[in-house]
Amino acid sequence: MSEALTIASIRRWLGNPIVRTILNKSTKRGKDGKPIIECALEHSVFGTKCSLTCSFYSWFINVLIKRSAEIFGVDTKEVLEALKQPFFRRGIRNTLEGIAEFGVQTPQTTAAPFLVVWQFTNACNLRCKHCYANATPKPKPEELTTKEAKDFIDEMAEDGVVAIAFSGGEPLMRKDFFEVASYAKKKDFYVAIATNGTLITPRIAKKLKRCVHYVEVSLDGVEKTHDSLRGIHGAFRRSVTGIRNCVSEELDVGIAPTITRYNLKEIPDLLEFAKKLKVNRFITFNFIPTGRGKSMLDKDLTPEEREKMLKFLYSKLLEKNYPDVLSTSPQYSRISIKTAREDPDAPVLPTHFAGKQARDALKGKTKTLSSFIGGCGAGRLYCSIQPNGDVWQCVFLPIKVGSIRERSFKEMWMNNPVFRELRDRSKLKGFCKVCPFRDVCGGCRARAYGYFGDIQAPDPGCIYNKKYWEEIKNTM
Repeated sequence: MSEALTIASIRRWLGNPIVRTILNKSTKRGKDGKPIIECALEHSVFGTKCSLTCSFYSWFINVLIKRSAEIFGVDTKEVLEALKQPFFRRGIRNTLEGIAEFGVQTPQTTAAPFLVVWQFTNACNLRCKHCYANATPKPKPEELTTKEAKDFIDEMAEDGVVAIAFSGGEPLMRKDFFEVASYAKKKDFYVAIATNGTLITPRIAKKLKRCVHYVEVSLDGVEKTHDSLRGIHGAFRRSVTGIRNCVSEELDVGIAPTITRYNLKEIPDLLEFAKKLKVNRFITFNFIPTGRGKSMLDKDLTPEEREKMLKFLYSKLLEKNYPDVLSTSPQYSRISIKTAREDPDAPVLPTHFAGKQARDALKGKTKTLSSFIGGCGAGRLYCSIQPNGDVWQCVFLPIKVGSIRERSFKEMWMNNPVFRELRDRSKLKGFCKVCPFRDVCGGCRARAYGYFGDIQAPDPGCIYNKKYWEEIKNTM
């Protein structure tokens, strides 16, 4: 079945009024206070006792799963096996609730953020030149308390959020990190930490093993370059030691460089080093002109440099014995799609967090999935929380939409006009508006805002928006 026919089948199947009506009713709360759809999923997987109403929805969910699996070419048994994981069940619930609320969309909006990136503290032990958070040696006095953090985790669980990524600053600088992260894992979230790695001793690695699923360590280049960018002599060696300690504990580990002209030529060597360290992922981050990064605009990649770099990364993804080679640049999905047109065995990347296991399970249907996941997910699949509870669309997109201290998180997600604007790709400007890859990419909205002060502006890092980059370059 072609991609267009597959998408049409999904729209007919999941988007028809009868299915949406049933899905809407399944989002209501049962007598036990849990969403009916959640009880139905548990019944489908584990055969748990439930009411007659729940049994009906369980049957309905099974039909949905079977038919959707057929459309995507996935083994139903594999889906049911994956549903044994609580955060996978929550992800299905979140997606189906999103369809009930918004209909079938390309790209899709979920009923709650699939991922919340939580800037857990502003405190950091490094002084990075490109820090989006303008991190400081000490935490800010207005940061959420431990109780507020746990209460917010309860609220996110209630809303259906699937994953929490603790970021900073340096999240390990907060004394209550392990208490809060453990609480999140106990509440069935997929828990990740983005860290500079310098504080991960063997003891800390063992503690991380108990409370997080994934550790992502920033490593920006060879020793001299990394230390220069991070502002502290010896940071590289301490970060590498932290990575090795995590690998020793068999944690899922990724290395995450932010690519600029400082380190562009070192990326091939850094990837080889990642392979040697036996990490699971190598994920390059877009440079965003925000925070302290505003002072180094001249070090951003040109569109040509970014295109060449992304093609190199994808070539390494195709080779054996490398970690998952990914990028937060939404153009990476476009490059994978164009390659797959000539090579049917080449994987299409629906998102930068789609690992090899997920792609293998979908067996060639990732191109269709990419139309629903849709590249940049700011305000559509994820958002960020600041240390004081302020809600942003993305850690790199500093527009406050509210505070969890003042308003319902779910209400902000559903009704905030900035979120709604980000979800409407027809409002994009420049080539992003008419690009044939608009649904699978959409450009980086944070880069658009960082350069133009407009979330709908063209992403000047894309080769198709080169003329906008030339305009920017003339003003530097």
